[in-house]
Amino acid sequence: MIKRDAQVTRNTLETQITVMLNLDGNGGSRLATQVPFLDHMLDQIARHGVFDLEVEARGDLHIDAHHTVEDIGITLGQAFTKAIGDKKAVRRYGHAYVPLDEALTRVVIDLSGRPGLEFNIAFTRARIGAFDVDLVHEFFQGFANHAHVTLHIDNLRGTNAHHQAETAFKAFGRALRMAVEIDPRTAGVPSTKGSL
Repeated sequence: MIKRDAQVTRNTLETQITVMLNLDGNGGSRLATQVPFLDHMLDQIARHGVFDLEVEARGDLHIDAHHTVEDIGITLGQAFTKAIGDKKAVRRYGHAYVPLDEALTRVVIDLSGRPGLEFNIAFTRARIGAFDVDLVHEFFQGFANHAHVTLHIDNLRGTNAHHQAETAFKAFGRALRMAVEIDPRTAGVPSTKGSL
């Protein structure tokens, strides 16, 4: 089996980020983003996607966490694009519903080659601890744009903002896991165009 892993480093005047991703991992993670809530959410992606994920980031947190969170999404998307390769024999589509107490989120993904995000989470408060909930959207926008995927995230219900966010990241991990799985009934790229 071809190894589906990648390492990407992104350096800007605002952030310095390295991401290592193995799509056929065991769900392990090593995370040092300097944004504790994001570390917690990235761990959900690794565990529920059964990916191995390492992220090391330094950013201009003296301003706020915006650049760091967005650029981690971008760099993870770039690592995903590199790791997934030509997308031969993958399932292509993935979906998951994840509940956490009162919250329920649905994520649907298509490894389409066309970046797009539909994001529908009406967070019930503006911050989760020190974390600005607007940055959840920025993370997924960065990922979708650079992984070249179509991504729909819908929080169907929820009153606890932490639960709303956590169900989104867990469902994202599970949907992505399904989409990247090798389909033994598909030999080539799962598209009538012959490419994704």
